Amino acid sequence: MKCHQIFGADPTDGFTEVALAEENFVLQKPYNEPLGTRYSYKDGVRSFWVYNHDKPFKSSSGTRPRTEVRIKGHDYSSGIWQFEGYAYVPKGTSGVTIMQIHGASEGATTLQLRIYNGDMKYYKFNVVATDLYDKWFRLNVIHDVGKGKITVFIDGEQKFVVNDQGPGDLYFKCGVYAAPAGSSNYMDSRWRDIKLYKK
Repeated sequence: MKCHQIFGADPTDGFTEVALAEENFVLQKPYNEPLGTRYSYKDGVRSFWVYNHDKPFKSSSGTRPRTEVRIKGHDYSSGIWQFEGYAYVPKGTSGVTIMQIHGASEGATTLQLRIYNGDMKYYKFNVVATDLYDKWFRLNVIHDVGKGKITVFIDGEQKFVVNDQGPGDLYFKCGVYAAPAGSSNYMDSRWRDIKLYKK
């Protein structure tokens, strides 16, 4: 029994963990930069960083700079799926998406969780959590496709529920992806213990 269950259900209760191998972690980074200049994987920690002036992930793309991992091989269009990871965002990193669900019937994504001045926001709108700089926090995101609902937990506590953006070819991403405006010159997030669950 997990000790934190004393205080209520854990977000992963009732879910089954999905096996992830290293080949499921597909990296995207500025197309003209060697991977090692924007990403490292050491002692179980994946570190992602990007600069506001960096190129997009491919030369034909008009998107903002990013260094992200796209979890491949577990795209979904139905069911109830959950992303879990422990994240660390250093002070100064701002105007950046650190986790997203890609795919939607309208637009490119159904969820973006961004950091602005230490606070996590749903895109640039609702505040999900505050004061997240310079500490590890556990992030769980549940997507119930049938109900069209996304629920966000920080450190096991439910923080935010929102409607999704419609069906699509859906998959999880995390790292750093510069927001459309207001990005800091340098953006950095670190991740460990990334897991997927479903039921």
